[in-house]
Amino acid sequence: MTDSADPREELIEHLPAMRAFAMSLTRNSAAADDLVQDTIVKAWGKFDHFQTGTNLRAWLFTILRNTYYSLYRKRRREVEDPDGEMAGAISEKPAHDGHLVMNDFREAFAQLTDEQREVLILVGAEGFSYEDAAEMCGCAVGTIKSRTNRARKRLAELMHLDEDDSLDMTDAATLAVVQGNPAA
Repeated sequence: MTDSADPREELIEHLPAMRAFAMSLTRNSAAADDLVQDTIVKAWGKFDHFQTGTNLRAWLFTILRNTYYSLYRKRRREVEDPDGEMAGAISEKPAHDGHLVMNDFREAFAQLTDEQREVLILVGAEGFSYEDAAEMCGCAVGTIKSRTNRARKRLAELMHLDEDDSLDMTDAATLAVVQGNPAA
């Protein structure tokens, strides 16, 4: 790397090594990918602190290692609840009777394909544009629109909903997933 080159341009060269290091720490590919992503986000936001001419890989690995240990310390304080029993015991059901119970939505959503769930989360719940979702998924905008339409139809079918049904949902994000309105 030359002194005048932007270190951001060199970043991609270090991704495989960063992922390997993250795998050695986490021993889980999904967790390693998340760790690398967190590291890239942190590094990108702090590039003004990077000293040009120093070792970028070492700087990135330091951020990755520190991120891992921060997450590790945080997880030690958290209680695992994979089945949601503890959360279910302390949660409060909505005071109103809705047309759609959240559990029904979760069950129907779980029956969708991975691609359908992904696109509904990106476009519906997170509110990304079709163009942004297409870029994230690495496919054409038309493909995202088609997947979204098919996913919403399938979700409505699984939930036994008609087009003219009034939906009293528990939250704006769920409503956005089902109807296509942006989440508030």
